[in-house]
Parts: sequence; C-alpha cells; structure tokens
Amino acid sequence: MSEMPTTEPLLTLSGVHTHIGQYHILQGVDLSLKRGGMTVLLGRNGAGKTTTLRTIMGLWAPSAGTVTFDGRSIGGTPTPDIAQSGIAYVPETMAVFADLTVRENMILAARSGPLDQARLDWIFKLFPALKKFWQFPAGVLSGGQKQMLAIARAIVEPRRLILIDEPTKGIAPAIIEAMITAFAELKRETTILLVEQNFRFAASLGDDVAVMDDGRIVHRGPMAELARDEALQTRLLGLSLDAHQ
Repeated sequence: MSEMPTTEPLLTLSGVHTHIGQYHILQGVDLSLKRGGMTVLLGRNGAGKTTTLRTIMGLWAPSAGTVTFDGRSIGGTPTPDIAQSGIAYVPETMAVFADLTVRENMILAARSGPLDQARLDWIFKLFPALKKFWQFPAGVLSGGQKQMLAIARAIVEPRRLILIDEPTKGIAPAIIEAMITAFAELKRETTILLVEQNFRFAASLGDDVAVMDDGRIVHRGPMAELARDEALQTRLLGLSLDAHQ
C-alpha cells in the first residue's frame, strides 16, 4: 500500500532570531513553506530577507527559535549537511568560478558523481546559453548568463528546496523574460523560496508570498491576492507593484 502524500510543510521557521555581531537582524521570524511551487519573500532593503535565507542554509546560526526541514531540526546544523539533505542556495553574488569553464563549474557542483546527461539536457532547455558556452570560461558570460549558470549549478542534481536571492538584479529585460519561462518550469519539479525586488517577476511566478519588515514576517498569503490589492502593496512595501518595473 503506497504512502499518502503528506500535507506537512516542507520548511518551517518558528520564532527565529539571528544576531550578526551586535546586530539583531531576525526578530522572531515565523514562516512555513508548503511542498512544491514558489514562495516569494518580499520586503524593503534591510528587512532581513537575505539573512533569512542564510540562516536556513546554516551560514548563520539562529540565536533562538527553530528551523525545521521535512520534520527534522536543522537550525545550527553545518551548511554541508544542510546541502546534503537536499537544500540548494543561489546567493545574490552568484558565486560561479570565473576562470573555470561552464562545464567545469557544473562538474564541481555535481557532488554525487558524473554529470547526468538527461539532467543536463533538461537544464539546457531551461538555459540554452549554457550549452552554447559549455567550453568557455564562465568569466566571459554576461551577468544574466552567470546567473543562469549559478541556478544551473544549484539544480545539477535534484533538490528538494532551492533558496534563490534576487536572481534578476542587474539583469537585462530580455534575460528576465527567459528566466520567467525557466522558473515556471523549475517550480514544477521542486520547492522554491525566492527573494526578489522585481515585483513583476515575483508576481508572475509566485504562488505564495511573505512580506518582511524589521526582521519579522508581517504578511503571508497568496501572491495573486497581494498582486490585486494596490492598497495592501503600498502599506506593506511603500509602493504598488505597478510602480516597479
């Protein structure tokens, strides 16, 4: 008899506080992610969005509260162990190796063994430029292409959760459109927590949304609901989504 699918959240943060030196950045974050789809984390600069991703990934340890992934506490767990559990992180800095070829970057990211050709073919459909520049140093790629490579490195093996920090920052509009198509496909395979300042991009892809302010979650709900409510957008974010191109 097959197991019934679980309705338990994939990831839960309960009362999470994070200090960085003397600074108290996260001040009791409560957040849960259902399995599958995309949750968008919005908020003004300095609200604590990147700190939330880095705390989940174990790059900073929570000073209070719990981080639970698939029923197991991971708060304070070493980052390699968190990655091994099936979580990938694409930082805002992209973190690709400029002197290595695209192929070599992908090989380094494939921790469990050789590159899987079927998986690569799927990634090339998402990001065709990577196939074109396969044998070129990553340093010759444009900013948008480097972002594609960073995401491809995160998904070179199947992941259960992907944390992505501002993938459209500084990216040309044509590349952003291509990324919308790629992300729409990607979120069918895995769960995504996306930090993003391009609200049109976020609204076109997000299933759920959480808004941060001063280190706390101040709003949670369906992305479509927030996208329709300009008064709520203005109250939570300072500007309506239509004001952000």
